Amino acid sequence: VLVQTSWSTWDNGYIADSQARFPDRSIGHGMLDPQNPDNADQAHYWMEERGLLGFRFHPMYYPDEKVLTTPQNRPLWEVLAAMDAVIQFHLNAACADQIAEIARRHPQMPLLLDHMGYPNLDESPEAFQPIVQLADFDNVAVKISDVHGRSKQAFPYADVHPFIQRLHRAFGAERMLWGTGYPGHHRTKHNWPTLAEELRLVQEGFDFLNPREKDQMLGGTAARIWGLT
Repeated sequence: VLVQTSWSTWDNGYIADSQARFPDRSIGHGMLDPQNPDNADQAHYWMEERGLLGFRFHPMYYPDEKVLTTPQNRPLWEVLAAMDAVIQFHLNAACADQIAEIARRHPQMPLLLDHMGYPNLDESPEAFQPIVQLADFDNVAVKISDVHGRSKQAFPYADVHPFIQRLHRAFGAERMLWGTGYPGHHRTKHNWPTLAEELRLVQEGFDFLNPREKDQMLGGTAARIWGLT
């Protein structure tokens, strides 16, 4: 699944072209500007004419506004639901109420929480609870990704494991997905884990998951969400 990055533009053409060129190997997700009054039309264009299967939103970048649930954006969510879009959210706990409102209004639309909802080791466990409570909605799943970025320790980043275990208890492996984050160039530039190391983290570092749950996280959940089975 190729996802337009948050530091890119609103032009999803590269992702759409990549998916069109390699349709058997890639699924494309773009971005939409939640403050653009024409975003419902943009959603229709990128899905209907360019073949994208969903979008990523970044509510945590709008701390002074509940940007996803403004009256202006109601037509956007109606279009996305009607087109069977899969939606991803780059968020923290302060944004959880917006996702809850969308999940409640559109219970058939798959909603994915990126990077575990950004758990913060410097905050109390209670501060993360709004993310955990999103498990109450059957259409919400969580990505176990960028674990390294949340940690203050070396592999396997055990200080983040309590957050992952809370998510596991709440969502179950059936609603957990493996993810990676930035692609190769940025990993090399910033000395982040390689994709092979990200994979090894689940396979060898999460001893609280059994083999079936690891397989589910590494592919089963994604196959169900994007209809790959």
